[in-house]
Amino acid sequence: MFRHIHGAYDVEVSSAERAIRLGVLLSGSGRTLQNFIAEIAAGRLNAQIAIVVSSRAGVRGIERARSAGVPAVVVDRTARRGVSFDDAITAALADAGVELVCMAGFLSLWHIPPPFDGRVTNIHPALLPAFGGPGMYGRRVHEAVLASGATESGCTVHFADNVYDHGPIILQRRVPVLPDDSPDRLAARVLEQELIAYPEAVRLFAAGRLRVQDDICTIAPE
Repeated sequence: MFRHIHGAYDVEVSSAERAIRLGVLLSGSGRTLQNFIAEIAAGRLNAQIAIVVSSRAGVRGIERARSAGVPAVVVDRTARRGVSFDDAITAALADAGVELVCMAGFLSLWHIPPPFDGRVTNIHPALLPAFGGPGMYGRRVHEAVLASGATESGCTVHFADNVYDHGPIILQRRVPVLPDDSPDRLAARVLEQELIAYPEAVRLFAAGRLRVQDDICTIAPE
């Protein structure tokens, strides 16, 4: 739950003592989901994955969720009857009591309703605002980084809004772009940092240490 004060929002109910309830949105392999599951099992992330929502049926992410005993549903944009895509996702998250939504390779645009404002995060495999936006996902991002001649890349965890790869940046982790890099080699190096960055962002949120004012996120001291 959030308190809104003059355009800022702040965590009100999450605490370090209670496991925060996560909703994970995905469209593919679920590597980020599997990392959350591993971090929780190891005691490094005090969270419970309340539900996984996939925009595609038959993806590995759904299998990973169900293998871990996590409820998982498919909300297909093209197969809705009577309920909109946005409303179906919102209802699934609300019914599961989700406190923080973590987009994890979710390739559809979910229009975030007011009750979830400030409670949706995303991870992107580049240093936003560079190499983001519609169509910029997966291997395409790393190909674009290499084509640009950039000497550095990395990953970005940010609060999501209703624009692709946009919203206040929570944290970034950086990697060098090497002269002999291929998209796959760069992707593997960035993924190593993603697996560190996203759990850390969730921990900061759950501890109430994230402050957003004028679209800038800062981290409060412990």
